[in-house]
Amino acid sequence: MNSCVLCHEDGGQILFKNDLYRIILVNDANYPGYLRIILNSHVKELTDLSDQDSIKVYEALLICERVVRDTMLADKINVASLGNVVPHLHWHIIPRYTNDLHFPNPIWGTATNNAYVPSGELLIRSKELAVKLIEKLAD
Repeated sequence: MNSCVLCHEDGGQILFKNDLYRIILVNDANYPGYLRIILNSHVKELTDLSDQDSIKVYEALLICERVVRDTMLADKINVASLGNVVPHLHWHIIPRYTNDLHFPNPIWGTATNNAYVPSGELLIRSKELAVKLIEKLAD
């Protein structure tokens, strides 16, 4: 039996889903606007996808980054695909701020600003992000 968590759980609030992938809003209080693109089938590596599917995923990744960048007004956008802990193809799209909990470290690294609390404005933008992303993907 497949024990992959991303095969059995949505991974967060689904904002968009098609046959190939789903885009979810990650429930992380420290990182409002954090998205994940998760393949719907159990695939470990990008090169396991057809060229056509790879292009579709890349287009979704670009849309997500643009919407996060335009809406969240972050200082930097981190895009990551690791799969070391969960070997199921997925991407993290994370808005970063120079004063956030881990900056300049990755969000999985050592915290550098333990006093950080996301502003109410970021929480509002995160809700706007969900609406804008759904509108953009519906085009």
